Amino acid sequence: MEHKIYLHNMSCYERAEHEQKSKVKDDDCFDLNLLPTVGLKEEFYAFLMDRDRQMALATIAREKNLYKRFCRILNEKHICVESLQVWDIEKWLLKIRAWLMEHGEKLTLEGVSVYGKEKIVPSALITYFRKIYYFTQQEQEQDEIEKDVWDLNKIDINYKKNPIKNFQTINFTEIIQPDLREETKKAVYWHLQYEAIATIIKELTAVKRLSNYLAEKYRDIVSSEEINREILEEYLIYLRTETTGVKSYKADLTRLRALVETIGKLYGYEHLEKLFLSSDIPRLVQPEMKSYSDSELIRLNAGIAKLDEQADRIMVIHQMLGTRISDTLTLQTDCLYRHEGHPMIKIQQMKTNTYVKPISAELELLIQKAIEYTQKKYGKTVYIFVDDKNPMKPMQYNALQNRVMDIIFKMDLRDDKGELFGFGTHMFRHVYGIRLTEMHLDDWTIAKLLGHKTVRNVKYYRKMSLQIIADETREVREEMSRMIRANLAGWGEEYEQI
Repeated sequence: MEHKIYLHNMSCYERAEHEQKSKVKDDDCFDLNLLPTVGLKEEFYAFLMDRDRQMALATIAREKNLYKRFCRILNEKHICVESLQVWDIEKWLLKIRAWLMEHGEKLTLEGVSVYGKEKIVPSALITYFRKIYYFTQQEQEQDEIEKDVWDLNKIDINYKKNPIKNFQTINFTEIIQPDLREETKKAVYWHLQYEAIATIIKELTAVKRLSNYLAEKYRDIVSSEEINREILEEYLIYLRTETTGVKSYKADLTRLRALVETIGKLYGYEHLEKLFLSSDIPRLVQPEMKSYSDSELIRLNAGIAKLDEQADRIMVIHQMLGTRISDTLTLQTDCLYRHEGHPMIKIQQMKTNTYVKPISAELELLIQKAIEYTQKKYGKTVYIFVDDKNPMKPMQYNALQNRVMDIIFKMDLRDDKGELFGFGTHMFRHVYGIRLTEMHLDDWTIAKLLGHKTVRNVKYYRKMSLQIIADETREVREEMSRMIRANLAGWGEEYEQI
């Protein structure tokens, strides 16, 4: 959920005429940070997204000022509730009327009816409040899956969670077409029963991108039932020729295809089940696998040493294990054991299976220190590295990322190309895999140490190892060639021939 909703990013702005757009300033926004609680932020966010779909830019711009005035009331009256529905509407109106009177503002205004007769209307602030109050009342009366923003804690599905990513809601508000939005909800509810939440988020990203395209090119379309092969082909051309920032839409289109086909099955739109052809999905181009050089590792680890001691341990253990960051952050306090006197570790991979592998006595001691630190500070926990606010959960990915990136910026840590380091935790795994190939281990041993089920990906680590050797020895090889050529100077034409 965004905390600042800028007018120039709203869909009503896209629909507006140039004259209306010119009146909007760059910093015009609804600042949700003005609200005192998370609950109110979520209610106002849902309300604003609903208004954005229905109202013109001029209306939204006027309501921005009413929103700020209501936030002032909450602040000055020290009102700190999680929902507008905590109080009945009359109690709220008493508070608002009292504030208006204290500030010398009128409770009512003179207006003109549609028939041209004079009438008395409530203050614009009171009218605005009534709209959001009744909106939130309607939202609360709905089943969770009927809402445009789902609270995952209220969904009656045991979905696949990612313990190091804090997914709390699923937001459908950016799907512009009303029927498409409802169709997507039903398909997502179905997919939640067997797909990971990260996959669901990718599906939503894909359908939002399609929704924006339809809103721009086909404004009359409101349902996926109206999407035919011709429209899809135009959309595919659009992705390949007009969009920027994404190298390949393979993953995007794969997820979109899955979602659209599910909608087809659920709603009986048979043509959607055959809408996509296999050739529509771009072929997967193996991305270039990157790794840290020795000099980069030295510089980066010098910065990591400045972290707090437990974060230090995470990053060192992560490098020594060669795991994915999700597997490192979810190491459990019972992961260590001994087999015939040798230290072993059990790693529960988030993406695939659980596996075990031997570790060094030094790494075993480091993990034991991390366990002792957590137990001393938080008591008995499931995970070694825990969330400060909720020790029953593992440390969140963003929490570690923020700490590392803060050190990188403060120490101005840069790679061999002179660019600032990123939070490239997976590159440590590449380094680990490369080192295994340089030790001349066989492919099956390397695969087992990396936690792979097959040897299919080992070839990429071997290829990276050979490339690094080639890069690092280029100058030496060129100097050797020069020396040999000098020793062969007396060959003359014979050297040119060979």
